[in-house]
Amino acid sequence: MTRKPICAAVIPAGGIGRRSGMAAPKQFCLLAGVPLLVHTLRVFEAAPSVSLVVVAAPAEHLARTEALIREYGLAKVRRVVVGGASRQESVAAGLAALPEDIELVAVHDGARPLISVGLIEACLDRAATAGAAIAAVAVKDTLKRVEDGELITATVERAGLWQAQTPQAARVELLRQAMTKAAREGFIGTDEAQILERAGVPVQVVAGDERNIKVTRPEDFRMAEALLQTASPGLRIGHGFDAHRFAPGRRLVLGGVVVPHELGLLGHSDADVLTHAVCDAILGALGAGDLGRHFPDSDERYRGISSLLLLEQVIAGATDKGWAVANLDVTVIAQRPKLSPHVPAMIDRLAAVCGVAAEQINIKGTTTERMGFTGREEGIAAHAVVLLRSVPRS
Repeated sequence: MTRKPICAAVIPAGGIGRRSGMAAPKQFCLLAGVPLLVHTLRVFEAAPSVSLVVVAAPAEHLARTEALIREYGLAKVRRVVVGGASRQESVAAGLAALPEDIELVAVHDGARPLISVGLIEACLDRAATAGAAIAAVAVKDTLKRVEDGELITATVERAGLWQAQTPQAARVELLRQAMTKAAREGFIGTDEAQILERAGVPVQVVAGDERNIKVTRPEDFRMAEALLQTASPGLRIGHGFDAHRFAPGRRLVLGGVVVPHELGLLGHSDADVLTHAVCDAILGALGAGDLGRHFPDSDERYRGISSLLLLEQVIAGATDKGWAVANLDVTVIAQRPKLSPHVPAMIDRLAAVCGVAAEQINIKGTTTERMGFTGREEGIAAHAVVLLRSVPRS
């Protein structure tokens, strides 16, 4: 069996987006409620072949970009580096930050949020065998050469013409050599393919996607939002419920946070009833059974385990199937202890594991006015409702 090369992605997001008409750099502008750059990075998070991502950002927005990565739990983004005055300089900075064991790299515009996992994988697969490959679409419209912005001087034959997109993938050593040659000779290319071509490296074309637009102007934002609403095959809702009885000599863990209380909850794991309900909600939305099916209490591997680690595995399974958390709402039912002081920390823990912003998670506590087993303080129960959104994969 042939070993697959180790792959990374470099995302140049170093522009300030003057043409977007926005007050802030376009990569931070909201697209369907989520920053544009986050949409792009989420797809690379879901790409199986991509082991890590390096983002090149403007120097004045480096901290803001790093904060965005943390806020949305983008675990594959290992470095955020300062981009240059040109795309070429930003890509060079990203390449310089890659670990030595990376063999293939995919360069993708941060402002192309509608890229699919399938297209990323196709470009990397072709580059692995051919050395270099880019996504592109064949030109369909008649092309005109225009002088002074208004006078047609010629009709350009469109046969054999393709419109370049990203990702543009290559063996790392080939791209580095080509970039070094271009820098030494003072050549500024419009994309990596041109720089590779100039260095004598053959570049192959992978059929791109018409939806893989680059968001540059205000009308592009409107188009991208419309495409985001239609590109996804749908949404899924899941509900989870769990209950655990109190037991002496155990810590009370809820949402990954240790809550001071004289009693903990009984269970094979850490008995985090809140996180268990969240796991069951996600598994329910996926049609994948329940927590006990995946992590049975007869398996010693899970004795005392943090339920956040179980949630990580559930989220990984959802990602593999092309789904991501859109929002999560949890209700914890307990007479005591009072949970509100600990809710912000719980939200932060869950958001980090789920790869979402804190604003996408809501946790609330209630009592049953001393009715039932929770009212008698025999235990704690939790309900969770999750909305999953699909991530484009092909």
